[in-house]
Amino acid sequence: MANARPKNSKDWVTRHLNDPYVKKAQEEGYRSRAVYKLQEIDNKQSLIKPGHVVVDLGSAPGGWSQLAIKKVSGGQNQGGKNPGKVVAIDLLPMEAVPGVIFIQADFSEDAGLNAVIAELEGKLVDLVISDMSPNMTGIPLTDQARLFALGELAMDFAVKFLQPNGVFIVKVFQGEGFEPFVKLLRSQFSHVATKKPSASRDESREVYLLAKVPKRHIAAD
Repeated sequence: MANARPKNSKDWVTRHLNDPYVKKAQEEGYRSRAVYKLQEIDNKQSLIKPGHVVVDLGSAPGGWSQLAIKKVSGGQNQGGKNPGKVVAIDLLPMEAVPGVIFIQADFSEDAGLNAVIAELEGKLVDLVISDMSPNMTGIPLTDQARLFALGELAMDFAVKFLQPNGVFIVKVFQGEGFEPFVKLLRSQFSHVATKKPSASRDESREVYLLAKVPKRHIAAD
């Protein structure tokens, strides 16, 4: 993001190679250190359960999808007995994750959104996870605005397709637009909390917003 160190920086490379979460991901077969951000939130909240339907927005390189499919399948092949489902989408290519339905498309375009909806086959979703980021311009205000625009798209999808007790997790950055976005989430969900997983670097403004129980279901009751 706008505050991240360029990846061709010598300091970044050194830090990356010495990062304990990078080493752990390599040892455990995960594709990115980001998996431990979701894992920590899930361990504390018990969000992903066997049989659940999960939608992973901005899924590449696939670490979150790897964890999600492992959890919804109960860590083993359940055959036809409600094995759960993970639908993932990203504009970038993603190497196949066994059991995960991957769509290479732009979620912000109708074609991408409709492709995700089609794969749900009429089912409501238990968890929507969004790690989407825009193409960076290097202009902080512009990048931040684009990030929250994607966050709103993800929120709109979550509000419409989540189960009554469904959960939405979205990556955002503190700064311009953060408080208005939190206010918007609170207008749509009964419970909203900010999470800073241990795997998020201390100097990063990155946080995750955890939103539970879409209010549209309450209104319908």
